[in-house]
Amino acid sequence: MSATLIDVEAVRARFSALSGPTALFDGPAGTQVPDEVIDAVAGYLRESNANTGGFFETSRRTDAVLDEARSAAASFLGADADEVVFGPNMTSLNFTLTRTVGRELESGDEILVTRLDHDANVSPWLELARDLGLEVGFVDIDEAGRLDLGDLERRLTGRTRVVAFPWASNALGTLVDVPRVTALAREAGALAWVDAVHYAPHGPIDVAAAGADVLICSPYKFYGPHLGLAFARRELLERWRPYKVRPAPDELLGARFETGTLQHELLAGFVACVRYVESVGWEAITGHERELGERFLAGLPETFTLHGLPTMEDRVPTFAITHPEHDSAALAERLARVGIAAWHGNYYALEVLRALGLEDRGGALRIGVVHYNTDAEVDRLLEELARL
Repeated sequence: MSATLIDVEAVRARFSALSGPTALFDGPAGTQVPDEVIDAVAGYLRESNANTGGFFETSRRTDAVLDEARSAAASFLGADADEVVFGPNMTSLNFTLTRTVGRELESGDEILVTRLDHDANVSPWLELARDLGLEVGFVDIDEAGRLDLGDLERRLTGRTRVVAFPWASNALGTLVDVPRVTALAREAGALAWVDAVHYAPHGPIDVAAAGADVLICSPYKFYGPHLGLAFARRELLERWRPYKVRPAPDELLGARFETGTLQHELLAGFVACVRYVESVGWEAITGHERELGERFLAGLPETFTLHGLPTMEDRVPTFAITHPEHDSAALAERLARVGIAAWHGNYYALEVLRALGLEDRGGALRIGVVHYNTDAEVDRLLEELARL
């Protein structure tokens, strides 16, 4: 047994939500939250609930929470504290930041997105293109669901201003060679705009090593509250003019792009979720998830078709499968009846399913493994799939 494996029962004991009978393979749409995160949210509301900038105690505590949240975000992303931006969710943040960079774009400029993307990193660019007369190109994927880097190289031109792409596919689990894509974007003079929502629960992020200009993720996908989190490189934050109200301060670069009062109680929970991940450790998380993924792949019944890579190399443990007789909704409903949670449909990964010919077949059943899942849960899932 691998030395990197976690004590999964000790991990699960930190989640009251995992005490029930349901086997939860729905993590890609939002993971469960450890009790320490819940306690941090409740504790803020009991003891520190106020707006920022006041002289009184609860306001000073709220200022401290925001400082802690920015420090925690910087640690999680490998960024500086003033390079992070919080928002209500990743999609809202992406619409905000794409409109901000749109101030620098002109008719005829080109944005490249990929057919591996979640639509939250596609539609903001399509809408901006409609407003400004931009061109949006789609980089293809291969039959195994990997990003076609050759197609990306062919599509890059002197008019390309942004390359928007995912770190990992939320449908297939496929990993993208982020440093390679960011290097290609940089060589073309384009910004590298990374959607790390699906990758963030599964491995460490270092924005500098990745070469990202902008990176966006969602804490509720990595054991935290419903928030959006973004990084943007300092030079960009200094150069861009934010959409904001006039009294909003300019002292912190990232904060200039945050509109209105933030969800302070959720930021308290965010700090706790980062500390939770740090306490478990990425080596333990990735080692355990890899073994669970290999267990699932080895036991998947032959009646099912796996869409995507057939090994745990170059992927996270998210699996899209189809059955010749049952669509994904019917499969998910049958599993739900026996206490297994899994997602059906397209999960907003429209281009992926179109490329794989699954759009008109009701999508695929998505199995999402995270580190709090167990061998026994995977075996139970496989047994139920064999009965279908």
